[in-house]
Amino acid sequence: MTEDHCEMKNSIDRDRDRYPHCIVWTPIPILTWIFPFIGHMGIARTDGIIRDFAGPYYVSEDEMAFGRPTRYLQLDLSRIPSSSNSNNVQTIWDRSVEQASDEYKKRWHNLFCDNCHSHVAMALNMMNYDAKSSYNMIKLCFWMFFRGKFVSFFGFLLTWVPFFILLTILLGITISSH
Repeated sequence: MTEDHCEMKNSIDRDRDRYPHCIVWTPIPILTWIFPFIGHMGIARTDGIIRDFAGPYYVSEDEMAFGRPTRYLQLDLSRIPSSSNSNNVQTIWDRSVEQASDEYKKRWHNLFCDNCHSHVAMALNMMNYDAKSSYNMIKLCFWMFFRGKFVSFFGFLLTWVPFFILLTILLGITISSH
């Protein structure tokens, strides 16, 4: 494989929603409007296909439960412990994503303790990403909130405008009641 081909394979394609070896995130209506750090999360294989725990006993492929990603965090495959063979880390990444997905196809979805963030955490723990096996939904929530990139300005607006509208309404009610 040429270096250009590897670079192309790792390139993000926003038009086709391809996010190779990324964690992806999208707002959940009403919940994200009130708490903008809470949203729906998925993890993409090295070919960019997104897997997300979308509900009880269901892990979707290539169609996130709450719409297209608005944020992403592309992870460095070299942080997966393995031999120096780059195909090996890609195999480990993809196998971990698929094994976590297979496990979550057997699970009931719970908004508070076993959810889409837990699915992503399991995949990262299985691959021992960054020599860690302690990923969880809280760590991933804040990791995405502080380190995730918006896919576009529109993605930024989808995430933040509803929150600011609600905040403005609340401030207006508070100010007018005094």
